[in-house]
Amino acid sequence: MFKWLKQEIECVFERDPAAKGLVEVLLCYPGLHAIIMHRISYWLYQRKFFLIARLLSQVTRFFTGIEIHPGAKIGKGLFIDHGMGVVIGETAEIGDNVTIYQGVTLGGTGKEKGKRHPTIGNNVVIGAGAKLLGSFTVGDNAKIGAGAVVLKSVPSNTTVVGVPGKVVAMEGLRVTEGVDLEHADLPDPVAKMLVCLQSRIIELEERLTKLERGSNDDDTNIQYHDTAERGL
Repeated sequence: MFKWLKQEIECVFERDPAAKGLVEVLLCYPGLHAIIMHRISYWLYQRKFFLIARLLSQVTRFFTGIEIHPGAKIGKGLFIDHGMGVVIGETAEIGDNVTIYQGVTLGGTGKEKGKRHPTIGNNVVIGAGAKLLGSFTVGDNAKIGAGAVVLKSVPSNTTVVGVPGKVVAMEGLRVTEGVDLEHADLPDPVAKMLVCLQSRIIELEERLTKLERGSNDDDTNIQYHDTAERGL
């Protein structure tokens, strides 16, 4: 227990430069509090103390603003930064060294039974406000951009942005080993497409201008020949 707690505290210092000391982390980090309480509620849930487990998770939600269903499976080194509004569903599974920012939802899409929440791989970063809805897998080392809505599987070593979420190539570069927290500088496929459209419009306008000039030159030549034939 103490070894696990030490690992969780170390991951806070590793990923949050605002952490100044051990006492501050123990007293002022709701993400850490939520994870500790989830370990207890998960233990109760696995032993079929469903009501007590749910009550404990609701009390944790009241004090931290983070709602984790006691049935969710969470690996080592989960860091929930700030955490307000984070929701993790019953059948969600989270791997090791995952980072989740505020407002993230790992939810379902309907009333189906069985597995209905996402499975998150190792070393994944999920940006603020992202919504992952449904039973699919997010591969290792993936990054989910802030505000993205993800509805289908995400391959390993890729980045997803937008609504609905789209996989954006990382220029062929693999995400570095370990936890990569650079989730703010992400490619924007919509902006890229708008730039392409703008370039195409400029090209078409230039071609149209050339055609109009050519048409005007032809009209001038016709008028000149008509005048010459009449002897004017």
